Formats: sequence, structure tokens, C-alpha cells
Amino acid sequence: MLSGLIDLPWWGYVVYALAMTHVTIAAVTIYLHRHQAHRGLDLHPVVSHFFRFWLWLTTGMVTREWTAIHRKHHARCETIEDPHSPQIFGIRKLLLEGSELYRAEAKNRETIEKFGSGTPNDWIERNLYSRRSVMGPYTMLAINVVLFGPIGITIFAVQMLWIPVMAAGVINGVGHYWGYRNFAAEDASRNILPWGIIIGGEELHNNHHAYPSSARLSSKWYEFDIGWMYIRLMEMVGLARVKKVAPAVRLDATKTVADVGTLDAVIAHRYDVLSRYGKMLSVTWRQEVTKLKLTPAMPNLDLSSLRHWLQRDAEEVPETVRPALTEVLSRSEALQKTYAMRQELSALWARSTASKEQLVHQLQDWCARAEQSGVTQLREFSMRLRCYA
Repeated sequence: MLSGLIDLPWWGYVVYALAMTHVTIAAVTIYLHRHQAHRGLDLHPVVSHFFRFWLWLTTGMVTREWTAIHRKHHARCETIEDPHSPQIFGIRKLLLEGSELYRAEAKNRETIEKFGSGTPNDWIERNLYSRRSVMGPYTMLAINVVLFGPIGITIFAVQMLWIPVMAAGVINGVGHYWGYRNFAAEDASRNILPWGIIIGGEELHNNHHAYPSSARLSSKWYEFDIGWMYIRLMEMVGLARVKKVAPAVRLDATKTVADVGTLDAVIAHRYDVLSRYGKMLSVTWRQEVTKLKLTPAMPNLDLSSLRHWLQRDAEEVPETVRPALTEVLSRSEALQKTYAMRQELSALWARSTASKEQLVHQLQDWCARAEQSGVTQLREFSMRLRCYA
């Protein structure tokens, strides 16, 4: 019977395959994603080239192509130009054909030219990694067969499927379809799990879309980003330098009036602000809907679906939903005020023509009206908001 140079028990092959795929995941999240695409950290040339070589060997992916496609995803998120959106293509297609969508976009030279700037363009990149990308996986196949014999083909198959399934399918698909949200980002991004281990921390996808350039993907105290752990370990020995992390929310309980610092903090943490506002609005919604259901003349409306649109910008609400939403708001002064002030708050950071002094005045006026609204939850939210520092 044919055998390779190394003979392992069955679990040894499993451990080897998982270890190799984990290195590949680390290379994708640390090198391609956080370093190349978003410039959240710098890597020592030795580490950077190791990751580049490893990705060529185990995936055949080209740095410039991956970076360009990912940057375009952020720039055109969930529009018809998004290279991989489950909202556009459907979750089934992302899970089953995510790698095909990637390869199709990689052939779009306009995408590569427009979004692929700043990626490696040295001799080895031009003549080996980009020009002969398929040679890497073939080399990996040969190494596995020499080391382990026929079982090496199975290990190679696992290595080749890992990134298409986990990254192209799970992250690009499930990460915009199912999970929880810490931040009310302008897209449908979700945190799949609070513990980012299997996919290197990329499970925390909503956190990433809220702060794309952050080298750390974890946000809450209970979240764990194994990619960030590796980055910190490399930083301790001089192999990495973190450039950007998501800013932490700071509150100054002594502040009684919103000022320039408050404005800057609110804008910087706008997704956190909207997320907290959404939770507050949900409490008001539950209280008011309980009252509305006791109203005899209340139309037979699908109230559960309306709550979602209550937390979105007015222009995002479909025409088919607006009459029902208007009907509910007309029957509750508290919901009407809370919804209207949510629209005003989200418009605050969209007013690019207003001066900073004007925006501060608008924020102060918003807080004053919120605290005089007669809606308990809205008043409490405003009192917390002006403490942002």
C-alpha cells in the first residue's frame, strides 16, 4: 500500500488539516483583510511575505484581486454593484457559489484598477504570485501527497474548500443575513457569533462594518477575536504595529450641555448611538402597541413587521409599508415623537453644508426637545447622549 514520508493516526491527520486551514484563515484576516484592504495595521516584511506566500500556496488568491473586491464590497455594500451580497444574490447562492462570485468579479479589470491600489507589486508578485497563481495549490497538493500518501489528497481538498466555504460563503453570506448587531450600520451586517475563533475573528462582521479600519474586530467585553490576539502577540515582539482600533465610547456624567466634544463623539459613534436609540425605541414600541391593541378601531395591521421600519431612515421605508406605518404613528403621540426625532438625529451627521457651530446648536436643540417630549425613554436617552465625550 502506498504511503507517505509521515505516518500518523487518524486524529493526527485531522489535527494537521485543521492547523493548516487555521494558518490560512489567519493569513486572510490579518494580512489580506486588516493589513492590506483596510490598513488597520502594519506588518513586518517577513510576516507580510510569509502570509503572501502561504496564501499563494494554499489558495492561489492574488492579493490585489482580493483587496480590490473587498474594498468594492464596502464601497457598494448591498447595491447591485456589491460583488457578494445575499440581499442581491440570495443567501443560497452565497453559500453554494460564493467562490464563483469572487472569481467573476476578479475578472472585472475596472474593479481591480479602481480598488486595488497600494498592494504589493514587486518582482515575485508580478512573476510568480499573480502570474502563476495556480502553481501554488498544485505545489501544496504535491507536498501533501509526498508527506502523507493518498490521504494527502483528502487533506488538500479540505484546504482548498476551507476559504470558499468559510469566507466566501459564511462571512459574505451569513454575515449579512443572520446574527446579532451591536451597531446600527447602514447595511445588514451581523455578528454571527460573539467568539471569533473558527474564522479568525471574522465572525464579528457587524463590528467590522461599523468600524472598517479597526484592527480589532471585537467590541463588547464578552466578545473574543482570535485574530486580534495574534496581532497583539506579534506587536509585543515587534512584528506588527497597530494603526487603528475602534474608539471606545466615553461618558462624562458631569456634562449638562452638549458641546463640540459631544458632537464629535456622537458622529464618531453614530452607529452605536443609533443602536442604542433603536433599543430605546423598541421599549417605547412595546408599551404603545400594548395600548393600541386595546383600541377597538385599530386596523388589522402586521405590527411586528412595522417595528423594523420604525428604526430605519424614512427614505428606506418601502412605499407598500408607509401607509401602515403612518396609520400607527398617527395613533400614538409617543411613537410619533420618537420616530421623528430619530430621523432628525440621523440627519445630524448628514448635513455636510452646516458649520460645526450650527451642528452643535442643532444637537443642543434636539436634546432640549427630547427631554421636554414627555416620553420617559426619550428623555433618558437624551440625558445620556449629552454625556458623550
